[in-house]
Amino acid sequence: MTLPDVTRPDGARARSGPWWRSAAIYQVYPRSFADGDGDGMGDLAGLGHRLHYLADLGVDALWINPWYPSPMADAGYDVADHRDIDPVYGTLADAEQLIGQAHRLGLRIIVDIVPNHCSHTHPWFAAALAAGPGSAARRRFWFRPGRGVDGELAPNGWRSIFGGPAWTRVTEPDGRPGEWYLHLFAPEQPDFNWDEGDVRAEFLDVLRFWLDRGVDGLRIDSAGLLVKDPALPELDDDPLAADARAADAPAAQGGGNPYTDRDGVHEIYRGWRALVDTYPGDRALIGEVWLPDPERFARYLRPDEMHAAFNFDFLACPWRAQDLRKVIDETLAAHAPVGAPSTWVLSNHDVVRHVTRYGRRDTGFSLDHRQIGAPTDLELGRRRARAAVLLSLALPGAVYLYQGEELGLEEVENLPDAARQDPMFHRSNGTVIGRDGCRVPLPWSGEGPPFGFSAPATPGRITAPPWLPQPAGWAGLTVEAQDGRPGSMLTLYRTALHLRRAEPALGDGDLRWIDAGDRVLAFDRGDTFRCMVNLSPKPVTLPAGARVLLASTLPDAADVLLPDTAAWLHP
Repeated sequence: MTLPDVTRPDGARARSGPWWRSAAIYQVYPRSFADGDGDGMGDLAGLGHRLHYLADLGVDALWINPWYPSPMADAGYDVADHRDIDPVYGTLADAEQLIGQAHRLGLRIIVDIVPNHCSHTHPWFAAALAAGPGSAARRRFWFRPGRGVDGELAPNGWRSIFGGPAWTRVTEPDGRPGEWYLHLFAPEQPDFNWDEGDVRAEFLDVLRFWLDRGVDGLRIDSAGLLVKDPALPELDDDPLAADARAADAPAAQGGGNPYTDRDGVHEIYRGWRALVDTYPGDRALIGEVWLPDPERFARYLRPDEMHAAFNFDFLACPWRAQDLRKVIDETLAAHAPVGAPSTWVLSNHDVVRHVTRYGRRDTGFSLDHRQIGAPTDLELGRRRARAAVLLSLALPGAVYLYQGEELGLEEVENLPDAARQDPMFHRSNGTVIGRDGCRVPLPWSGEGPPFGFSAPATPGRITAPPWLPQPAGWAGLTVEAQDGRPGSMLTLYRTALHLRRAEPALGDGDLRWIDAGDRVLAFDRGDTFRCMVNLSPKPVTLPAGARVLLASTLPDAADVLLPDTAAWLHP
C-alpha cells in the first residue's frame, strides 16, 4: 500500500523530512479510549468514531497498544495470534478500515509488536506442550529440565518482572511433572527463543503482514530482552529480585546481563530494518529501550537499526531545573552520534500519570517506587503538567502523548481491589498496586460515569459499566466540559500542538540554551522561537520586547512568568 501525500485536515502540510523525526504521537490504549458497542470495553468502532477528535487535537500519528487476540492475562501483551484482532476490539477488516480512515485524516498509525513472548494459548506453545522434551516445537521457547533429584527446582533463580519466579513447570503429555519454561513476565507469557530460525522468520512475516496493511510504524515492546545467555547463569545480585521491577529498567541494564541488552539483539533489528526499508512511505521502527549507558542505548539507533527509541529518563526526571537540563543534554548527546531524533514522553500505560507525580513532594519516578497513596496536590500537579507539555513540545525531535493527559487526568489510586486486573497486583498479593490507575477509561461527556465512554448498547442489551470504574469527580475533566473553554487543559494542548506545527523552528533540529538563572530553563530553537520554564518559587521577568505566543498559565502581568509556568516566545 502506497501512502498518500498527507495533508492535514486544517490545511497545514506535514513537515519536510521523515515524519517520525518531528511527529506528535498520541498513544491509544484501546480498551480505555472509547467503547463503540456498549460492552464496557474500548474498541476499534469507538476509536474510529473519535478519530476526528484526534485530528482536531493536532497530533500526527497514533500508537495503538496491542489489539491482537489474547486471553488478556496482561492487557493484550500476551498475544495469541499476531495476525488478527481480538473480537473484543473488532475484526481485521475493522483494523484495515481504521488505518485507511486515519490516513484520510492525515494521521499515521503505529502498531505494537510484542516479540519477547506470546500467550500460553498461542498455537506454537500448545504444540510445544504436546510435543514433549527435545522437540523442535519446544526449541522455539526456553524449556529446560529442572534441578534437584527429580527436577523439582527451577533451572535458575531468575525472578519474574511481575513477581515470583520466572519459571513454571509443565505437566508432560504422559502426566508426569516435566520441564520448566521461562517467562520474564507472567506465566501466561512464555518467552520466545530467538536463537531459533523459526522465531526470526515468523516475526519477519508478522512485520510484513502489518506493513502490507499500511501501518506507518512498529513500536517494539521490551526491545532489549529478546536474546538470552543460553547458559542461563545465576545472578549474584539479580536486578529483578525486587518484585515488579521492569526488566528493562535502568538498574537492570548493562551488556553483561544474561537476559537484557545482549549484543546479539542488534542482528535481529538490522534484519527488521532491512525489511522495513523496502516499503515506501518512511515506515519506522520505534523501540522500548531503557538503558543507563548512552553508548549502548545509541547502538539501537544506528542507521541500520531502529529509527527512534523512547526516552524514559525524561519521563522519570524530577521537576527540578538542574535535573531536567541534565536529562535533556544527555538525551541530545546520546542521539547525536547516530543522527537519530530524540523523543520526549511524560506518561504512558505503565507509569503513574504525571499530573499525580508532579503534585507530590518527590516528583521523580521509578518503576519500583510508585509512591501510591503519597500526599498529592492535584492543583499543583496540573499546573506543572501544563508547563511540562510546553517544555516537551518545544524540544528537538518527536513527542509522545498518552491518552487523557490532554484532559489533565490524574492517577486513580483508590480503585477497589476486586476491579484491579494488572498481573503485577495479583502476583504480588496486592503488595504492588500495579498499573490499572493510569488505564481508567476516558471521560468524554456527561455529569457522571460512564462519562460518554460507552455508546448505547444494541437493542435489547444493557450498556455495561466501563471495565475499570471512573471517578465521579471527573465531570469537570470531560472532553465536553473542556472543549472550547479558554484556559482548559484540552484547549492548551490543542493550541500548543497547532502552534508547534506552524512554527518552522520546532520539531527536529537544534537547541541553544539561554542563561536565565539556576531555576529557569530557557532555550532558543533557531532565531525566531524561545521557550522559558520557571521552576523557581518566584515570578521571573520575561525578555524585553518578547512577544508571548502561548503561556501554560496566564500571567499576573504581561512581562512576567509565574512559578511552575512555561511560555513560548518570539524573542
